[in-house]
Amino acid sequence: MKKQKLTLPALDPLSVQAQTGSAYPNKFKAICEAREKAKIGDVLGLTNFGVNLTRLRPGTASSQRHWHDNQDEFIYVIEGELVLVTDAGEQILTAGAVAGFPAGKADGHQLINKSDHDALYLEVGDRTPGGGAEYPDIDMRVKMTADGPRFTRKDGTPYGPDE
Repeated sequence: MKKQKLTLPALDPLSVQAQTGSAYPNKFKAICEAREKAKIGDVLGLTNFGVNLTRLRPGTASSQRHWHDNQDEFIYVIEGELVLVTDAGEQILTAGAVAGFPAGKADGHQLINKSDHDALYLEVGDRTPGGGAEYPDIDMRVKMTADGPRFTRKDGTPYGPDE
């Protein structure tokens, strides 16, 4: 069957240009530099929550392990295999698995592709103003501002442009 050309408000999520990399300070970027994130919620004009189609190549992580102070996050694995890392340890998620991370629950989470194949998942999170996140394994916090993410050390001192 031939694919039909879609027009907004519908779209093929694979048609959205993905962004690679991370806004993290340089010293924390390496693990997720190859992450590809297509911001399909933005393309659809969604403002109350974000939706990203994220591809993790082998050896790539979604992020540093973190938890959000006032934003919920949900993921749905579409293809491949991901390792979910939380305070409880590691578990493998395969296609069809979902996971949810409630706002304010101090249990850092991270997805890592430890397989030999790409993994693809849908990530949904609300856009509550003034949100931030804590990174329990490293000396970092983030606060979302009107100018974008502001990364600091846990004592509040900012990371420099070359750090």
